[in-house]
Amino acid sequence: MKIIIGVSDMKTSNDTEASLITYSLGSCIGVSIYDPVAKAGGLLHYMLPESSIDEAKAINNPYMFADTGIPKLFKATYELGAKKQRMKIVVAGGAQILDQKGFFNIGKRNHMALRKMLFKNNVIINHEDVGGNCNRTVRLDIKTGDTYIKISGKGEIKV
Repeated sequence: MKIIIGVSDMKTSNDTEASLITYSLGSCIGVSIYDPVAKAGGLLHYMLPESSIDEAKAINNPYMFADTGIPKLFKATYELGAKKQRMKIVVAGGAQILDQKGFFNIGKRNHMALRKMLFKNNVIINHEDVGGNCNRTVRLDIKTGDTYIKISGKGEIKV
């Protein structure tokens, strides 16, 4: 069963028949987390680094922002029996797609917000595929915990 995560969205699952997938990660970041013991994981697709730029939007959709979406991703996965110390973390996106001159640097800012938050909470990223100027797709298989990244113009690779 394929569960699609849209832009500014998050889903978790412990259904071993489920596969979580998010498409079109440009400057957005996709965060995949998985606990192999609990066989539970989640996938977040966030757009912007800080909710302080629009607190009303953050209340209505916390998954739009790194600082509000990432904690909710972890908490929802913990509710399925996952433990932080067992988590496999994969990060993709943070590209410079529409901002070729680097004026806004949304991709880099998104990536830095994630790194700071995980560092503060003693969470290690197992694999990253960030930056550049390409779109990515991330897929998490709940049964195996395998995470796949597909880059535009290239095939899907298991990471």
